[in-house]
Amino acid sequence: MEDKNSVLEFWFGSDADDMVTAGTQSRLWWSKDESIDADIKKRFASWSDAAISGKLKDWQGDAAGQLALIILCDQFPRNMYRNTPQAFAFDAAAREFCKAGLASGLDQQLRPIQRVFFYLPLEHSESLADQDRAVALYEALRTAVSTGQGETFEGFYRFAIKHREVIQRFGRFPHRNSILGRQSTAEELQFLSGPGSSF
Repeated sequence: MEDKNSVLEFWFGSDADDMVTAGTQSRLWWSKDESIDADIKKRFASWSDAAISGKLKDWQGDAAGQLALIILCDQFPRNMYRNTPQAFAFDAAAREFCKAGLASGLDQQLRPIQRVFFYLPLEHSESLADQDRAVALYEALRTAVSTGQGETFEGFYRFAIKHREVIQRFGRFPHRNSILGRQSTAEELQFLSGPGSSF
C-alpha cells in the first residue's frame, strides 16, 4: 500500500543530504530506462489516477503530501507513458497542485532538492507566465542554498532558462509536437534538427 511517504522515499531516497540525494537519485530522475518506467507504472499508476481524480484530497495541505501529488502528476506520467500523449495528460493537475502549494507557502517547508521538483510543473508548462514564474523560483532557490550546493542548483536554474527560451520563441515545446499530433512549423523542424532541442 503506497502513501505520500513512500512516493517521496521512492523519488528522493532516504539520505538527508541534498547533494547525496542528487547523486544517488540522478539515474532515476533523468535517465530513459524501460525497467525504471515499468517499475514506476507497476507501483504508482493507480495512485497517479487517484491524484488526478481527486481521491487523494487528504494529502493536500501539508508540504509532503502536496509534493507527492506533484510527483504523481508531473514526474511519474513522463516515465509511465513515455512518448505518448498520456505523458502530458496529468500536467494541468500538477500545475494546480504546484500553484496551490505556492500560495500556501508549502514549498518553503521542503528541502531545496525537493523544491526543485515542486516547481517543475511550471517549467513543463507551455505558458510563458508559468515559465517566468519558474525561472524566478529557481533563481531564488539557487540563491538560498548553502555553500557547496551552488553548482547543482545553478544547473537547475540554467535548465529553467532554457525551457523559457523555447516557450518565448515558439509558444510551445516543439519536441512534443509529434507525440501530441501537432504540425511542426518549418522553424520548429529546423530547431528540432539541432542539439539540445528536447528535454
